[in-house]
Amino acid sequence: MTVDRVLLCAPRGFCAGVEMAIKALSWMVRAFEPPVYCYHEIVHNKLVVERFVDQGVVFVDDIAEVPKGRPIMLSAHGSAPEVVAAARQRGSYVVDAVCPLVTKVHHEVKVRATKGYRIIYVGHEGHEEAVGTMAVAPDSISRVESVEEVQALPDFDQPTALLAQTTLSHRDWSEVAEAARDRFPDLWQPGRSDLCFATTNRQSALTAIASKCDAVVVIGSANSSNTNALATLASESGCERVLRVDGPDELPDDLSGVVGVTAGASAAEDVVASVIAHLSPVNGVDEIRITEEDEYFPPPRNLRELLLAIDVVANLGLGASVPERVDLNDRQIGASEVLVALSSTTSSDSSS
Repeated sequence: MTVDRVLLCAPRGFCAGVEMAIKALSWMVRAFEPPVYCYHEIVHNKLVVERFVDQGVVFVDDIAEVPKGRPIMLSAHGSAPEVVAAARQRGSYVVDAVCPLVTKVHHEVKVRATKGYRIIYVGHEGHEEAVGTMAVAPDSISRVESVEEVQALPDFDQPTALLAQTTLSHRDWSEVAEAARDRFPDLWQPGRSDLCFATTNRQSALTAIASKCDAVVVIGSANSSNTNALATLASESGCERVLRVDGPDELPDDLSGVVGVTAGASAAEDVVASVIAHLSPVNGVDEIRITEEDEYFPPPRNLRELLLAIDVVANLGLGASVPERVDLNDRQIGASEVLVALSSTTSSDSSS
């Protein structure tokens, strides 16, 4: 393999919602004796999930699988109201790590349903975010993901609203949305798009480089909606060879020329670095940045309160007064750094 140059997309990798969820689960691992349980994969990324499994996290698809009295985290994709209620009844401590952008859509569903609207929801069948969102008002919502499915909808007697899965690509969304607006001219839509800004930014960055590349490597897992959207977009933008990989061990050995690299919103930056190291471009890496991202989602309130309480007790035990305790500074620590630290802890524990 002789790669001439790497064009590296920016932004790439972890979005604000994933940053929040990963750091929250990391803190739960530190705050509680294992096992900590997580409803569904915390994010759709194989390597991230494996790192947490190594820390004693158990991922379940049914709250009933959690032994009573164990701590539970709910994933970033959002959970059905009955799942949240079941977790609170079963778990000793429950943290809901749902992305605030998904919470926004849940709120929109609840409000529109209460006002008597029929909701047309654009989302992928079986995706955890879509399942959780539809469960907010199951009798008032119809899921579609194609123009044909919009055309097959009945004529509704009530007013209609259009909402979306946050991780859709603009292509997946725009065609279906246009068809819905044509079919239902008085369709209500939120003033601010449901599509995740980070998903949009990653797609725009990839569009800027794809046609210049002999191959594009998209880092992320097969069950990640936004990762798959990036791979599709790279092909549609003019790149003839597109590879989706979880990590460097899945790269072929015949890549050459200019290779574009990007990462889905659940892929860690240290994996990006290892992919670039494996490609070993002769003429280095050019980062192509189309915008800066400074969005920040703080950890769930109940988890912040728990961590601050632990911090106070720990500092008092060391003789410090409450005003002298060190505040949590999670905004200054990236989730990729947290994951690397978790892996290092596991490695040192296993070698001792």
